[in-house]
Amino acid sequence: MELSDVLAARSLLDGVIEETPMAHSRWLSTRAKVPVYLKCENLQRTGSFKIRGAYVRISRLSAAERARGVVAASAGNHAQGVALAASMLDTKATIFMPEGAALPKVSATQGYGAQVEFAGAGVTEALEAAQQFADETGAILIHPFDHADILAGQGTVGLEIVEQLPDVRTIMVPLGGGGLAAGISLVRERHPDVTVIGVQAEDAAAYPGSLQEGRPVAATLGSTMADGIAVARPGDIPFEVIAAQVDHVVTVSEESMSQALVGLLERGKMLVEPSGAAAVAALLDEPGAVEGPVVAVLSGGNIDALLLLDVIRHGLVAAGRFLRLRVRITDRPGELMRLLADLAGLQVNVLNVTHDRSAESLGVREVDVSVEGATRGPDHREDVLRRLAELGHALV
Repeated sequence: MELSDVLAARSLLDGVIEETPMAHSRWLSTRAKVPVYLKCENLQRTGSFKIRGAYVRISRLSAAERARGVVAASAGNHAQGVALAASMLDTKATIFMPEGAALPKVSATQGYGAQVEFAGAGVTEALEAAQQFADETGAILIHPFDHADILAGQGTVGLEIVEQLPDVRTIMVPLGGGGLAAGISLVRERHPDVTVIGVQAEDAAAYPGSLQEGRPVAATLGSTMADGIAVARPGDIPFEVIAAQVDHVVTVSEESMSQALVGLLERGKMLVEPSGAAAVAALLDEPGAVEGPVVAVLSGGNIDALLLLDVIRHGLVAAGRFLRLRVRITDRPGELMRLLADLAGLQVNVLNVTHDRSAESLGVREVDVSVEGATRGPDHREDVLRRLAELGHALV
């Protein structure tokens, strides 16, 4: 693949997609010790970059192929991109989604006019079902990342980056199957001084092993909140481009992604999904490790509200801003009040209190009290635990 393929794709996408904003982040620039900008694909139509590749792929089908309909597999973002692109091009779309797909993503996909079917626990099984459907019906499979047209469409993100920030030196991109990172890296044909870094979730990192082997190999997927980049095996086409053009692939933890997501909400005023925060997580993990100006791609903003609540709490715990403790007190009037008064004096905002009188280790007239509270950070949390012990509270 070449940059000319991306340029041709941009002509097809004229008037179809949004040229998403490039926002300078003072907060991240201070933390990362280099100028940082955010490429806001979370503000793209359907909430992610996926509409770019999906539209290019479907628009290049013949009339006879479009008449047969298209089929895709996705946990959410590719599903919505294909659904919208198909509706714009008057093509029937069938989307296979995992059984546990978030309801808002299912509803959005249906809202764009697609027929949704459920198959398997993850995207791998859904993709197998989509391939079987294509074989049986003649529908055209729109792969989420392993097709040249998909890469070309996603690569238009890279064109916008170098045009919006001509002096960019590093582009950090969330990496799953590889379509986005591979497409963006094609800009190096004209801008060889730009470093491109792919960022994977630690528990869903297929590229490090594949790059070491020199070919795509399947990895064992762990449990990750970043379902948008949880891909067991790199695509053949993006792997070839990434092996040649992407400078580094790094991984980030669940804690780093959740802290990045909370930071983007609080400081960047940006709502992103966990995979969309991966590039920012990598920046925060190693401040000053890359040359600036840096562009972190926020690849998507489609997150279920219930998952958002869980991720925010996870991020607050990882950042030392959420306190969970268990204290054993005498079961008599005033003891709970003394504990809560001491917590108030230590500037802890108590969020929840529960009692346990059934633990086997409890003595007569003893009760364990579990407290959840908000603290100002890790130093404050450690100081609270130390002062409670000094005040005679029995932490268990």
